[in-house]
Amino acid sequence: MSGSSLPSSLLTQGGSSLLFSSSNQVTESNFRLVVTPGKRSLVRCLAKKKISFVDQILDYIEGGPKLRKWYGAPELLPKDGSSSEEDDEAEEQVEDALDGEKTTVFVTDGDSDVGQMIILQLIVKGTRVKALVKDKRKAMEAFGAYVELTSGDASDERFLRKAFRGVGAIISPTEGFLSNVKSLKGVKHAVLLSQLSVYESSGGIEAMMNSKAKKLAEGDEKAVISSNVPYTIIRTGKLENSPGGNQGFNFSAGAAAKGSLSKEDAARICIEALSVIPPTGLIFEVSNGEEAVSDWEGQLMKLMQRQSQNK
Repeated sequence: MSGSSLPSSLLTQGGSSLLFSSSNQVTESNFRLVVTPGKRSLVRCLAKKKISFVDQILDYIEGGPKLRKWYGAPELLPKDGSSSEEDDEAEEQVEDALDGEKTTVFVTDGDSDVGQMIILQLIVKGTRVKALVKDKRKAMEAFGAYVELTSGDASDERFLRKAFRGVGAIISPTEGFLSNVKSLKGVKHAVLLSQLSVYESSGGIEAMMNSKAKKLAEGDEKAVISSNVPYTIIRTGKLENSPGGNQGFNFSAGAAAKGSLSKEDAARICIEALSVIPPTGLIFEVSNGEEAVSDWEGQLMKLMQRQSQNK
């Protein structure tokens, strides 16, 4: 109908209404119209459903929605999201048989700023992602089918067995999860983002305000160190909302207590840490600074070597 006059008509199907005179011109061709004779020209335009912003980005990057399944969209669960105990047992047997093929990354606190940044960067890398969230509906609107969402209590062993199915690595960007987990069985690498150095260096009223977070951070570090799972603890400076990628880094002793780190940079370091699994564990401090890093795998190997020399 592009370029033609609309006859006096009334649309009979649902949608938002727009009033036109019979001389109005219509140039938009992406609408579906159903009309019946009438005295006034009432036109209701139904545009095609828009896909989410994340879907648009990923379709652009990866060449279209046909590649989404490859790109990390998980298999769909039953409508109620549940599974029977028989299914649980069968899946555990399959998981044990395919233990070496665990490629999913589990992100705790996917509702947090850093958690969301980590998830988005993992999606762009084509990594399968599971995320622990408080608000599934909001997270689904943000990430769509690219992330398998789960909600539950970290101290619930049955919940964790299901949540950790297929998981090879865990990234914990905030305090309080790992200290509640009784077992990380099956997990091959745990990455913990810790602000313990920041909490320990605070004083006065700030120290009182950080006391709970400090205890949680201490508990998380103790739990991951005693888990018998290879771990990387990234002790950061104070996390800031500044853009990432604009500054270098400082890995020197005391950097975390004195400096700050962009949340975007913190998210990136967590993901880069997945590329190097320490024999036992790696702990290092980092803040924004002057040192440029182009080879993160090499940088992490240097940090492991420095740690072994200092023991």
